[in-house]
Amino acid sequence: MRARILELRVHGVSNTPPADILGLVDRAEAPATAGSARDPTAEPEQPRLVAGDAMTGFYRSNRPDPADPADSAGPVDPTGPVDPAEPADPVVVEAYSWGQLTSGARTAKDIERGLWTLLLPFALANVALHARPEVPADPDQERWRSRSGIDAWLIRLFCLSLTATLVLAATGVGVDLIGWQCVDARCLAQVPGPWGFLADGWWSRSTRPLAVGLLLPYALLALVGLLAWRSYQYEADLPAAPADPADDEPPDNPLRHPTFWCGEGQVRRLAALHLATGAAVATAVPLGAVLALGPPTGVRGVLAWAAAGALLGTVALAAAALGHPYVARRAGHAPLGWYAAALGWLALAGVAAAVVVLLLPGASGGAPPGPLPAPVDCLSDRHGTGCPGSLPGFDGLLVGLASAQVLLLIAIGGVSRTGRRALAGPAAGAAALLAAVAWLGGVLPAAPPAPGRLPAWTVLLGVFAGTAAGTLLLPRRPPASPGAGRYDRMAWGGCAPAVLAGLGWLLASSYSAGALYWTMARLNRGHPVAPVLLPVPVAWAGPAFLIALLALAGTGLRAWVEFLLLRRRILVDLVTTGPPLSAHERRRARDVAAFHALHRLVGDRALRLVGQLTAFAGVLAAVATAGALAGVRPVALSPAGWAMLVRAAVDGGASLAGLLPVLVSCVGLLVYRKDSVRRAVGVIWDIGTFWPRAAHPLAPPSYAERAVPQLQTRVTGLMALPDADPRHVDGVVLSGHSQGAVISAAVILQVPARWRRRLWFFSYGCQLSKLYGRVFPAYFGPDRLPAVTAALTPPGGRPGWTNFWRPTDPLGWPVPAAEREFALRDPVALHPRDGEVRDPPIRSHGGYPLDPEYRRERAEVARLLAARLLPAGTPRPDGVVPPSAGALPRQKETAEPAADR
Repeated sequence: MRARILELRVHGVSNTPPADILGLVDRAEAPATAGSARDPTAEPEQPRLVAGDAMTGFYRSNRPDPADPADSAGPVDPTGPVDPAEPADPVVVEAYSWGQLTSGARTAKDIERGLWTLLLPFALANVALHARPEVPADPDQERWRSRSGIDAWLIRLFCLSLTATLVLAATGVGVDLIGWQCVDARCLAQVPGPWGFLADGWWSRSTRPLAVGLLLPYALLALVGLLAWRSYQYEADLPAAPADPADDEPPDNPLRHPTFWCGEGQVRRLAALHLATGAAVATAVPLGAVLALGPPTGVRGVLAWAAAGALLGTVALAAAALGHPYVARRAGHAPLGWYAAALGWLALAGVAAAVVVLLLPGASGGAPPGPLPAPVDCLSDRHGTGCPGSLPGFDGLLVGLASAQVLLLIAIGGVSRTGRRALAGPAAGAAALLAAVAWLGGVLPAAPPAPGRLPAWTVLLGVFAGTAAGTLLLPRRPPASPGAGRYDRMAWGGCAPAVLAGLGWLLASSYSAGALYWTMARLNRGHPVAPVLLPVPVAWAGPAFLIALLALAGTGLRAWVEFLLLRRRILVDLVTTGPPLSAHERRRARDVAAFHALHRLVGDRALRLVGQLTAFAGVLAAVATAGALAGVRPVALSPAGWAMLVRAAVDGGASLAGLLPVLVSCVGLLVYRKDSVRRAVGVIWDIGTFWPRAAHPLAPPSYAERAVPQLQTRVTGLMALPDADPRHVDGVVLSGHSQGAVISAAVILQVPARWRRRLWFFSYGCQLSKLYGRVFPAYFGPDRLPAVTAALTPPGGRPGWTNFWRPTDPLGWPVPAAEREFALRDPVALHPRDGEVRDPPIRSHGGYPLDPEYRRERAEVARLLAARLLPAGTPRPDGVVPPSAGALPRQKETAEPAADR
C-alpha cells in the first residue's frame, strides 16, 4: 500500500514570498552539484497558484527538483527502509501565502492599511479580551456573573470608552476650538476650507457654530465605520462546520468552538453599539454646554431635555448590552435585534433633537442664552475672568472620562488577578473620588472645609494610589475552573488584560491630545495673544507624554545594557571552550553570541521590561488625571523666569504627541513595504490582528478569520477527495513558521476528528510557549496547549507534533507540549568547511526547512503517516508488520551553546 503525503507550509510575520517558502530561490542560488552546472543568469523559478487567489493562495513548484526528494511526485511506501541518514521522503510541498491580508507593497489597499495602523489603540484593547487568564473551554458556558464574564464586560466597557475618547478629541477640535473659541474671520481663515461664514451672518449667531462643529466627529465616525465595514471582506465567508459525530469529546480549548473564527455577526452588533455611543457622546458636548449656561425654555427647552434623556439612555443601554449574550456570543448572522434597533432609534432621536436645539434661535431675538459664542472683545484679553475659555462642561467631561478609565483599568487588573472580590476596591475608589471632589469643592454636606494649603491634586492622587494598591496587591487566587492556566507562567502577574488595554488607552490619549494641540497651534497662528486655549485635561498630556518618552528611552537603554552583558557572558563561554580560536573565528563568535543574547533577552526579559514601562506610564497617567481633576494647569498660561523652560518642555511634549499618529502611520506603511521593519515590529501587529474582534469592532480586521477556515478547508478537502483523483492526499504535514505555527495550531483544533489522525504538525521559530503561552494562557497556556497535542494523538498512538528551534532565534523557543523537539545548531561552524569558501550562515529565524535535521525528521514522519493508513496488523511484503502509529519515540534534542569549530 502506498500513500500520498503533502507538506503544507504556512509562513510567519515576514510575509515570505511563495517562492522562498518552497525553497525555489535557494535552489537558484545553490552551488552546482555533480553532473550539473549552475547558470548565474538564471531567474528563480516562479511557483504556480493551485488554489485560492493572489490575496490568500496555495502555491506549488512547477517542476520537481531532482536534488530535493521533497518535490518527488511519487507516493510514500511505508514498507521501505526507515533510515534517518537517507531522507528519501517523496513528499509534495505546498505553500500557503496569507501575508497580503496584512502586508504587501504592490496592492491597492496600502492607503487603507495605513489608516488601519491609526486604529492600533483599538487593536490593543481588543487583544486584552483574549489575554484574560480564565476563559471557559466552551465559550457558550460563560456567564456574566462569573469571573471571566465580569472581566469580559469590563474590557468591552473600556473599549467603548476608548471610542468615546476618539470622538471627544474630534468634538474638541470641531465644537470647542473652532465652533466655540475661534470666533473671528482671522482665526477661521486658518482652518482649511470655506469656514469664514461662521464669523458673520446667520450661522454665526447663537449656538449654530457648535452645530457646524459636530460635522467633524460625525465624519470621523463615518470614516471609522466605513473602514470596519469594508474590512468585512477579510472575514471568512465559510460558515461554521456542523458538529461531527466523531467529535464527541468534551471541549478542552476555546479555539475548538466552531464559531470562534466566524464572528461577523458579533462584530456588526458591537459596531452598532460603538457608533451609536460615539454619536451620542459627541452630541452631548454642545448640548451640555447649552444646559449648563442657562436651560432654554419653551419648545427649545422641551427638545433640549428630551435630547439629553435620549442621549443618556443611549449610553446606558449600550453599556448594559455589552454583557448580554446577544452581544457577547459570536454565533449568529448579525441580526439587528431589538437591542440594536432600540439603540439606533434612540440615538437618532437624541441627535436630531439636539441639532434642532442648536439651530433654533436663542431666547432674546436670536441672542444666545449667556456667552454663546465667546464674545469678540475677549480676543484682547483672552485670559480674563470674563472669558469662558473652553466650552463649558467640556473639561469636566474629559476628566470624568479619564478618571473612569483609570478605575476601569484597576478593576480589569484586579478581576484578572484575584477574581470578583477585586471589584470592591474600584467601587470604593469611585465613591471616595466623588467625595474628595465634593469636599475640595466645598459642597460636601456636614464636612469641614478643605485646608487652603492642601494641594487638591495630592488628595485625588492619593485616592487613585490607594485604590490601585488595595486592588492589585491582593493575593492572587487560582481560577475557578481547572485547566485555565497556571499563574507561575502568566505575564505581568496575571494583569495582562489591564496592561494591554492600558497601552491602548495611553496611545489613544496621545493621539487625541496631539490632534487638539496641533489644531490650537494652527488657529493661534498670527495672533499676538492666543485666542484659542487647550482644555485643562489636554494640557496635562504634554508633560506626561514627554516624561513617558524619556522613560521609553531609558527602557531601551536598559535593554541594550542587558543585551551587552548577556553577549559578553555568552562570548566568554564560546571562546573559553575548546581549542584556541583564530581572529576570524573570534569575530564570528561575537556574531553568534549576539544572536544568543538576543534570544535570551526577548524570551526571558522583554515582557518584564514592557510591564515595568507600562506601570510607570500608568502612574504618570494617574498623576495627570489627578491634576486635571483638581482644575490646575501643569504650567501657568503666562509663565515668567524658569517657568518658561517648563512651558517650552510642555509644548514640546504636546508637539511630539501630535506627531505620534503620523509616525505610527509611516511605520505601518514601512511594515507593509520593508521586510527589515516588518521583522522588527511586525510581530506586534500580527499578534494584534490575529485575534477576532470580539471586544472592539473598530479594530483592524483579523486575518485569521480568513486564514484558519481556508487552511481547514484545504486540508480536509484534499484528504476527502476520492483515491482516484490525482489531487487526493492521504496525509498532511502542517508546517508552520513563527506566526504560521500559531495559525496552524488553531487550524488543528478546528479540523474534525476523523481527519486529525492523518495530520502531523511541524512548528519552528514559534512563540507558542514564551509569548502566547504567557500572555494568552487561556488558549496557549501550559494547561491549554496540550489540547493541540491531544488533537494530534490517534487512538493508541503517540502525538504527531515536532518542534524545531534555534538558540540564535529571537522569536523561536522550545515548546514543552510537543512530542518531539530539536534544537538546531546555528551556525554549523565558525569557519568555512567541506570545500566551501563562505562562512556558514547564521540563519536565526529563517531557513528551517533547509536544515538536514528537518529533512530527516520529515522523512520519518512521512513514513509514519503512511504506516498509519495501513490496516492494523497488515504485513509488509517481506512478512514484517509495519510500525504502529506510535512508533516514533519521544525525543528532545538540544544544541550546545557553542557552534562546531
